[in-house]
Amino acid sequence: MEQRFRLILASASPRRRELLQRMGYEFEICAPDVDEHVDGRAEDIVQTLAARKARAAAAHYAEGVIIASDTLVSLEGKPLGKPVDEDEAYAMLRALSGRAHEVFTGVCLRDAATGRESVEVVETKVRFRALSDAEIWDYIHTGEPIDKAGAYGIQGGAGAFVEELDGSFENVMGFPVEDVERMLRGFAGGGQ
Repeated sequence: MEQRFRLILASASPRRRELLQRMGYEFEICAPDVDEHVDGRAEDIVQTLAARKARAAAAHYAEGVIIASDTLVSLEGKPLGKPVDEDEAYAMLRALSGRAHEVFTGVCLRDAATGRESVEVVETKVRFRALSDAEIWDYIHTGEPIDKAGAYGIQGGAGAFVEELDGSFENVMGFPVEDVERMLRGFAGGGQ
C-alpha cells in the first residue's frame, strides 16, 4: 500500500519504532508527556492512555495520523505496569512464575485535522513456566525488566520463560502489528 498520509508515532519506545519501521511505514516521532495515572482494569487503562497520548501528540500537528499505544500486563485482573525498582520487578516475576496472565495493548489512531479517532484493545494470553529465584534475579540483573510492563520483555531474555502464548507475539512487545496494519488501512481509507 502506498502511504498517502503523514504518520506520527506518539511513543519514544524503541520497540514500537522498530516494529512500525518493519511494517514499511515512514513516520515522525512525537512523544509528549502525559499523566499515566489511571485506575481500573488493565484493558480500560490501556485504552484511556493510548487515547490520551494520541490527543496530546495531535495538539502539535495541523494534519496527519497519530498512532499511540499503551501496554499492561494483567494477572488475575490486577494491572502490572513497569516496576519502579528491582524488588518490584522480582515481586512481579515471582507472581507470574508458573501462571497464566494477559497482556493488553490499547491502540489509538487520531486524525490531527479532524479529531476522528479509532481505538482498540488487543489481548494476548501468556503462560510462564515455573521460575527459580536464581533465574528471576539473573534476568533482573540484565536491567531489561525495569522499563517493561510486567517486568519482562518477551523479545529478550524473558522469551525463555514463556511456556504458552495465545495471540500476537508483537502485542506482548507493545505493538500488535497485524491489528495496527488493519486499523491504519481502514483509518487512512476513511477520509485521509
